[in-house]
Order: sequence, then structure tokens, then C-alpha cells
Amino acid sequence: MIAYPRAFKSLWAGEVISEFGGVAGAIVNGLLLYELTGSREWMGVLWLVYFIPSLLLQGVSAPFLNHVRKDRMLRRIQLLRAGAYLLPLAGFFIGSEAGVIIGLVVLQCVLGLLQPIFASLSFSLLPELCSEDELANANGLLDGTLRLMGFLAPGVTALLLLVFPLHWIHGVSALLFSLSFLALSKLPAFPEQPLAPWTKKFWWAELKQGYASFFRHPGLFKLTVLSATVSFAVGAALVLSVPFIRSVLNGEAWEYSVFKGAFPIGYVMGMLLLTKLPKNERTMYIGLVGGGLSFLLLFFVHSVPLAWLCEAFGGLLFPLFNAQNAAIFQRDAPRDRLAQLSAVRLLFLRGAMPLGILFASVPFFDWPIRYSYVVIGSIIVLPGLYYLVRALKQENAASFPLTK
Repeated sequence: MIAYPRAFKSLWAGEVISEFGGVAGAIVNGLLLYELTGSREWMGVLWLVYFIPSLLLQGVSAPFLNHVRKDRMLRRIQLLRAGAYLLPLAGFFIGSEAGVIIGLVVLQCVLGLLQPIFASLSFSLLPELCSEDELANANGLLDGTLRLMGFLAPGVTALLLLVFPLHWIHGVSALLFSLSFLALSKLPAFPEQPLAPWTKKFWWAELKQGYASFFRHPGLFKLTVLSATVSFAVGAALVLSVPFIRSVLNGEAWEYSVFKGAFPIGYVMGMLLLTKLPKNERTMYIGLVGGGLSFLLLFFVHSVPLAWLCEAFGGLLFPLFNAQNAAIFQRDAPRDRLAQLSAVRLLFLRGAMPLGILFASVPFFDWPIRYSYVVIGSIIVLPGLYYLVRALKQENAASFPLTK
């Protein structure tokens, strides 16, 4: 960490603090809404109002992300998110359950609108802060630390929930996003790109150019589609995880918090494991298949500790697939369009999540939760097995070439 540039350290600190506050807030959002409504359908609504507005904004904003001051925009987003976390708290002080629910819905909408812009800009800013030789390691360090925060935040939240009411955690999240703003204020000022007139013709031309550039890289498109299957499963799990732990397994609120933290701690261990393994397609697809298997295993689970182990197992293996993805994209995408192309990539990934939410929450799919885990696990495992077999055949062909 000492060897990295100071600007990278500022971005790293801002993202780490932000991740901690976001994970803690997300846990409380789901738990608080479920305590107030007891409804699986309301859980779906909560996440749909997060994703649908964000997808709409992301679709129209992608052409303009090349033409903003990235450092300034990142700081403004953190201030807006800090303020949004105070809305459910205000509903509580008013003394209205309806006010709390409205505050949660508005909060989710604001977070959904801002998160893809923040992620796209920070993703595209990283190559400007690090040299090309440092890029892969910087991505690994940032990703691994964020996952570690994803483990620490549920653990700390579980401890806080033993002492404080649910709604107080929103105040903690607001404070953490304010601290993230302060950390990002240390970023150097980057000049704005030359700005063309923001006309309908300009927007449409830029949008077409961005998608055309994206589809000219079939390898990146294939990896994006495979990542989208994971996003679909994650979207479904957002709806299923609270009722699965609280109702199917009869777990407590703190046990759900630990369940949410098991995946990140497994992910950190997976990042360490990855440093000992070869970076090739076989390793990557083994990670994808193993991660999908962690969803399938939940079908057989009948105790909360076993559910924790399944989540940790998934976290251990998914980094083997994810770790190479970001560095390949950042390296192969045209640098002058990286912010826009990362937004297009993120649009595919985030677009799959509402589909998973709908799958898990609409009445048409009113089968037991365990069956839903079988379906979402299979969606990851089956294509992963196909590409794993192809990778193994290619390796065998390279090892034993045909000779005359």
C-alpha cells in the first residue's frame, strides 16, 4: 500500500469508507422494511425502486460521463448519499411507520440513481491514478479491501443491533458517507474533457458510438454476459435472503447480519487464494462454477450456520472469476472512452439484477424459496461448465498439438 500513489490512496480510502456505510445501511434497510411489513413482495419493491430508476438514468447519462470532472462529481455524490440516509430517520422521529417506509423508498431511489455513476467514474479514474503495471494489483487491492469491508460491516452492524434500534444505523451510514467525502477531497483536480454541445444529436451519436465500441470486443462481451448471470442471482438473493434466514430457518436479525458478512470474508480469502493460483481461463471458470454451486447448496441447508458456510464458500470461489475481469476491461477498452464503456458494461450487469428481483418476488414464481436458489444457481453453473470444458479442451490441444 505504501508504494501506491497518494491519489490512489485517497480514492481507496473514500471507497472503503463508502462501502462500509453502504453495506451497513443496506442490511438495515431490508431488515427494517421486513419488520414493518413482513412482506416478501415489499422486499421486491424496495429493490426495484433502487434498480429501475438507476437503469434509466444510466442509459441516458453514459454518453456524458467522458465530459465531467470526475473528482468533483464523486464528492458531490457522497454528500447526496449522506443526506439521503437521514430520510428514514426523519420518518422515525415524526413517529409514522408510513413516513419510515416512504423514507426507505426515497433513500433506495436516490442510492440507485447515484451508485452507477459513482461506480463508473471511480472505475474509469483508476487508470489515471496508477501506472499500467500497477493496475491489476491496484484493482485486486481495492476489490479485496471492499470485500473485507463487506465482511466487517455486517459484523459491526450485528453488534450494534444488539444495543441500538435498527433506525440508528442510518445515522451511522450518513456519517460514514460524509467521511468518504472528506477522503475524496484529497484527490487531485482533473481537467474536464472538451465538452461538445449537449444536444439530442450529440447524445444519440455518443450513445451509438459507445455501444458499437463495446460490441467490437466479443471477449469482453462474453465475460459481461457471464457476470450478468451472477448479477441476476444476486438480485434474486436480495429478495430471498431475509425471508430465508428469518422465516425458513427461523434465524434472528443478528444471524442474518452474519449471513450477509459470510460472503465478503470468503471473498477476501478467495483473493488471497488467487495470488497462489495461475491466472488462466480454467481458474476463472472454476471460480464461476463453484460460486454458482454455493446457491445450489442452499437448497439442502436446514440450519443457519450451514447457510453461513455456503455464503463463505461462494465468496471463496467467485474472486477466481471476477479478479481478471476488471483489469482486462480497463486494459483493452479505449482509454478516451473508458468511462462511457464502463457505464455500458455496468448497465448490462445492473440490468440483470431487477430481473432477478422480479423472479424472486412476483407471485407467478410462488414456489418455495429453496427452489428459487436451485434455479439461480443453475443459471450460473450451466454456462460456467460449458466454458470450463471449452477451456480445458483448448489447454489440452495446446499441450498436445497435432504432429504430422
